[in-house]
Amino acid sequence: MAVLVGKKAPKFNAQAVVNGMEFVENYSLEQFEGKKYVVLFFYPKDFTFVCPTELFAFQEKLEDFKKRNVEIVAVSTDTEQSHWGWLQMPKANGGIQGVTYPLVADTNKTISKNYDVLAGDYFYDDEDQLQASGELIAYRGLFLIDKAGIVRHQIVNDLPLGRNVDEALRMVDALQFTEENGEACPANWNSEKEGLKATHEGIADYLSKN
Repeated sequence: MAVLVGKKAPKFNAQAVVNGMEFVENYSLEQFEGKKYVVLFFYPKDFTFVCPTELFAFQEKLEDFKKRNVEIVAVSTDTEQSHWGWLQMPKANGGIQGVTYPLVADTNKTISKNYDVLAGDYFYDDEDQLQASGELIAYRGLFLIDKAGIVRHQIVNDLPLGRNVDEALRMVDALQFTEENGEACPANWNSEKEGLKATHEGIADYLSKN
């Protein structure tokens, strides 16, 4: 798997559904550069089982992300029409009605491929026929992108393993803390704890207190 941390986030322009119902052409993360942080997360499929729990979990914490100047953007390899249909379906019927952040349609699978979260791949068999290994859908990848468009954190879960949205918030807090204070965040850090000065004296002081 490619490690994108420290590198420019791959660019894309794709169809998306925003505000739960509006189709948008050429949706791009470039609109946020210099202005906002982005949590970009991939999920495998619309109309499935673990995926709606994640989508609603991000929606429930959406205001917490917004307070931190973070945009939440979701991507799957479904079409924009599929996204729209699922968004119109009530939660009680297995839908995701009420989700308002953008759902990007990676119909050509190029976004998932560029972020290296595409499960399966294409290959040519012995008869030179194009085949696919595995199902060409996205793993549960998550990327925290700073205001300069640089990936600062990434994590990828296998298909049945749902993510912890509170951990995504913690990583946002950690990134913003290091940017504002010039200190590192030690193990199990949260916003109620002090940071760590990256010196021998700093680590000695921190360990003596903890």
